[in-house]
Amino acid sequence: MIKILIIDDHPLVIDGIKTMLRDVEYLEFVNAEKTGADALKFINDTSDIDIILLDINLPDIDGLRLCELIREKNKTVKILGLTYVNEAGIITQLIKKGANGYLLKNMERDELIHAINQVLDGTLYLSKAANEKIIEQLQNSGLTAGNIPVLTRREKEILLLLAEGLTSHDIADKLFLSTYTIDTHRKNMLQKFNVHNTQALLKAVQSFRLIE
Repeated sequence: MIKILIIDDHPLVIDGIKTMLRDVEYLEFVNAEKTGADALKFINDTSDIDIILLDINLPDIDGLRLCELIREKNKTVKILGLTYVNEAGIITQLIKKGANGYLLKNMERDELIHAINQVLDGTLYLSKAANEKIIEQLQNSGLTAGNIPVLTRREKEILLLLAEGLTSHDIADKLFLSTYTIDTHRKNMLQKFNVHNTQALLKAVQSFRLIE
């Protein structure tokens, strides 16, 4: 059973989410908190949480900061940002603070379920509207869909295996390559996407839907 915590100060939103997911047998709501302070206290007292649906506009604390605080306390819980705001800057900041995905509150039931399943599988999820906003931001900064870094077939193979949690040594054995070659590909991809670690690299390529 997947345990869900909702952090949102709007009762109608909470009731709406519960209604949409009521018939999903493998999901269970453990609580709904209306403030950041109450949410942090609950998280401190409860280790049995698998996924958090987090409104980034709360009455007592900025949702981005709350996401960061939650991630500091719990490295494994999945966090889905949930809000009416659809601004690329906020979306990217939320992901940087440790969120596993982002949904708009007007999402359909099927999208909510899909997003939950995807982040539980370890994949970053961005709503279609949110993803379009990020692409728009890149275009405005001079980076267009045409010059988003292109991955080679080999790079995609390596990224998919990295996403599965394999080490460079494991990937080298699987692809019959040297560890040095795998590490070289990894360093080249870090440079392509201007990131500094593998986790950030995976989030970047997933946000652009370059791998599934």
